[in-house]
Amino acid sequence: MLATTIAGVFSITAAAIFSFALLSKMVERMVSLSVGIMLSTSLLHALPEAFESDASARSLFATLLAGLLAFFMLEKFAVLRHSHHHEGDGHHHAHGHDKHEAGKSGWMILVGDGLHNFTDGILIAAAFLADPKLGLVTGLAIVAHEIPQEIGDFIVLLNAGFSRTRAYVFNLLCSLMAVLGGLLGYFTLDRASNLIPYVLVFASSGFIYIAVSDLMPQMQRRATVRETIPQLLLIALGVGIVVFLTGAHHD
Repeated sequence: MLATTIAGVFSITAAAIFSFALLSKMVERMVSLSVGIMLSTSLLHALPEAFESDASARSLFATLLAGLLAFFMLEKFAVLRHSHHHEGDGHHHAHGHDKHEAGKSGWMILVGDGLHNFTDGILIAAAFLADPKLGLVTGLAIVAHEIPQEIGDFIVLLNAGFSRTRAYVFNLLCSLMAVLGGLLGYFTLDRASNLIPYVLVFASSGFIYIAVSDLMPQMQRRATVRETIPQLLLIALGVGIVVFLTGAHHD
């Protein structure tokens, strides 16, 4: 419990300090960085880990499809976000409407993040049951890959209109899912461990959906070469950060 709590609080606090100190004035541009982080976390880290397990590839792809459709339906029925309108779209909404609408999209990142943290907690519990030293190493490895992911989450939340305090508090609450996952893993690991690949895939589907359906369309509205080059460079930087911080810890 101590390891899962520290891992969550430390990674979120470190990401918040970096995001708020350096990125808060550049949130719109930093959306590109977040896209690189979220897609590479999902496609280069979480999904490969899931598919390297004993789970059926067909079942995992079905879970990925179900996750994408689930996030689409949640958005469609305005459980997490109403239809998105933007300033200057000719609809003449009341002041603050766009911020309100965008804010609802931020909830999707919290759903995916909570599921990811839940899986991290199970992994930490499994490592401690095998060897306390392995548990400590696993906790440190999870912190290393959580920091860039949390930076991406903060960028999404700030872009969606969350205040700094609100973004930090909700991310901190999501980190408690790691404690819940740790407790579940400790007491029911034999039955719960086979669910880890599916939780990883479902969480990844949320990150992919947000990046592709919400963030990348925002980037496409600024289609000049002058805007496109920084976008591509920041996406590449996001991918590089995840590869650097997670590659050494994957095994």
